[in-house]
Amino acid sequence: MSIPEIRPTVEADLPSITAIYEHAVRFGTATFELIPPDLTEMTRRYRALIDGGFPYFVAAHEGRVVGYAYAGPYRPRPAYRFTVENSVYLDPALHRRGIGLQLMERLIAECGARGFRQMIAVIGDSANAGSIGMHRKCGFQMIGTHPSVGLKFGRWLDTVMMQRELGEGAGTVPTD
Repeated sequence: MSIPEIRPTVEADLPSITAIYEHAVRFGTATFELIPPDLTEMTRRYRALIDGGFPYFVAAHEGRVVGYAYAGPYRPRPAYRFTVENSVYLDPALHRRGIGLQLMERLIAECGARGFRQMIAVIGDSANAGSIGMHRKCGFQMIGTHPSVGLKFGRWLDTVMMQRELGEGAGTVPTD
């Protein structure tokens, strides 16, 4: 497969994004959602992120969306305004080909350019070695594991917390 194009998401991409996420919800443990959101809900979520000033990218190959990544608020309280949480999902047939890494590198650069200072990864399932490894390659450090906090597919799942600095990180205090 040739290198995909990484570009900002447009609303026309949302049916493909919805399908990728539906598969992740139905068959995977990266997300703890149990019922896949429909296109209307995915559109609402997309607009809320874009309207909030957060980046959202897709990986496209031969005109087809094969993955996506976005950053959103880590927590709603104002003191967290310089910290984002990332998400990345891929077409299941294209895992382990470096597409997630390309999406994350673009997302990290864009978040830093927008003035965010920290990025948190909340990774579903401590057995998700692919996501943990990709985050490590992107400079994330392990900050902890919450054992057995989610129940999906009849088993308890952990969440893994990873973090990396963006831009100036905590080296300076923004004047906002």
